[in-house]
Amino acid sequence: MTAVVAESLTKRFGSVLAVDDLSFTLEPGTITGFLGPNGAGKTTTLRMLLGLAAPTSGRSLVLGKPYAELDHAALSVGAVLEATDFHPGRSGRDHLRTLGRAVGLPDSRADDVLRTVELQKPGKRRVKGYSLGMRQRLGLAGALLGDPELLILDEPANGLDPEGVRWLRDFLRAFASGGRTVLVSSHVLAEVAQTVDQVLIITHGRLVVESSLPQLTSRVGATVRVRTPEPDQLQEALRREHLDVTSDHETLLVRGTDTDRVGEIAFAAGVPVHELLAEGSSLEEIFLELTSEPGS
Repeated sequence: MTAVVAESLTKRFGSVLAVDDLSFTLEPGTITGFLGPNGAGKTTTLRMLLGLAAPTSGRSLVLGKPYAELDHAALSVGAVLEATDFHPGRSGRDHLRTLGRAVGLPDSRADDVLRTVELQKPGKRRVKGYSLGMRQRLGLAGALLGDPELLILDEPANGLDPEGVRWLRDFLRAFASGGRTVLVSSHVLAEVAQTVDQVLIITHGRLVVESSLPQLTSRVGATVRVRTPEPDQLQEALRREHLDVTSDHETLLVRGTDTDRVGEIAFAAGVPVHELLAEGSSLEEIFLELTSEPGS
């Protein structure tokens, strides 16, 4: 069963079109990065998926149903949209026990998820003394209380130190490897590139890319690096094929093509090649290219 289906989701706030005809699907066992500049409509979309905001038109299905129609939704879907919804005078453990009791879970489950997020000792302290990174982990612990099939996380790496970011990456991979699904909204593009299987990129509420990460980085702005002792001859041959080529001594950078085509052109021109390497664009370069304003 498809984990999430968004069908023509649209949300207006008065005259403001926050989400515009947005459609996508998430399959089990995947980690999806949900990217877009500030104000792109990411949080509004997550709120619609979770039944916290009603779409103006369109619909979304979570685990096969609208979120409001799920049996025991709090147990099958875990979400963190903010890491600030804590009573400062309670300990982390008491916060989790309160959440668990509300959905019929035993108090022991709080200790289980504290171990999972490595907050056993801090869990005994009041939340008001927590760092932002500790609050992020506590929020994730709350999302994990029901042992969910789907995690929806908004900026989960915010406030984590490098060790915490690495821990989060490993945790999400292990979570998804068990056939569960993760949707991560983030602006930390380098971190997303090391974590996700696929990306959704939106701008002005509209979807501009839905792709696996390898496909995206190889096809958008792809560059081939080729080293040859006869760069002038090869450059001329490549330009005859209307390819964009720049030269740096014996190395040429060829944009908008792949290694097969460059190799074939070099062979046909009788030019020896000492190195031929595909260089996919970074996710950050692609993100900026796809979300930049026209003329900017």
